[in-house]
Amino acid sequence: MNLSDLERIVSGGESDIVELKKSTAQLRRAAQTLCGMLNGHGGKVLIGVTPGSRIIGQEISDKTLRDVAEVLGKLEPTATVSQTRLDVGEGREVLILEALPNPELRPYVFDGRPYQRGGSTTSVMAQETYQGLLTERCHARTRWENELAGDYEVSELDHEELLRTVRLGIAAGRLPESTGSDPIDVLERLELSQRGSLNHAAIVLFGTRFMPDYPQCHLRMARFGGVDKSIFLDQRQLEGHAFTLLDEAMLFLRRHLPVAGHVVPGLFERDDEPSFPSRPCAKHWSTRFATGTTAFPVAR
Repeated sequence: MNLSDLERIVSGGESDIVELKKSTAQLRRAAQTLCGMLNGHGGKVLIGVTPGSRIIGQEISDKTLRDVAEVLGKLEPTATVSQTRLDVGEGREVLILEALPNPELRPYVFDGRPYQRGGSTTSVMAQETYQGLLTERCHARTRWENELAGDYEVSELDHEELLRTVRLGIAAGRLPESTGSDPIDVLERLELSQRGSLNHAAIVLFGTRFMPDYPQCHLRMARFGGVDKSIFLDQRQLEGHAFTLLDEAMLFLRRHLPVAGHVVPGLFERDDEPSFPSRPCAKHWSTRFATGTTAFPVAR
């Protein structure tokens, strides 16, 4: 960008993609605006231009640049903001900060708060809008689980578990009756493959080969003799896909948790009830750890 380009932009005044700031004394407000632009279509903040569109510039020192870096570091997730310094004479410069948004990373926040740009105004984003953008990000196509898995083949998957999942999905009404039993077709329907190539989610859910690419598919389970984890009463390590790890973890817990039983009057059977429900809610986890029985992924 040269001075003529700057003058042309400034002559149009502020808009949803242009903000004018007199100096870096307004750096925090500038960062809020950049956050709003990142959540929109991008834009530029020109520091060294008055609200009346007069180009005055300012002296930019190493401290100025450190202050800018510190403030921009409060943008989350990590944002791309280009910085351009344009000499406007007499030792003064205009600092141009350009927000280059990645739609897959929205919503962006500055110092813990999300902002949006509407015309020439920057405001705190509404909670409903923020939640909507979070939902979109959770379903982004560029997430790790949606990336291709490399040289893994459909033949390396647990077909029995895959078809069992289909049967359960049909029985629960979450998959149509027409889903079928062809593994390749099923994987496409479940968005676990693209044109015959498996993604990471397919391996984690139904794979049979994990190391060294999927260390998260390794589970270590242990029962301790106390609460300090110094005495092991039982332990087990295994690897497998997510369904195997879940089943094995539940079996390990059921094997070690006490089960009370009582005879129900009028029935020829005993009613067994474990100390903790088989599908515990979050509040039970702290109690479970205190009993000395736990299951956790192995750190590699």
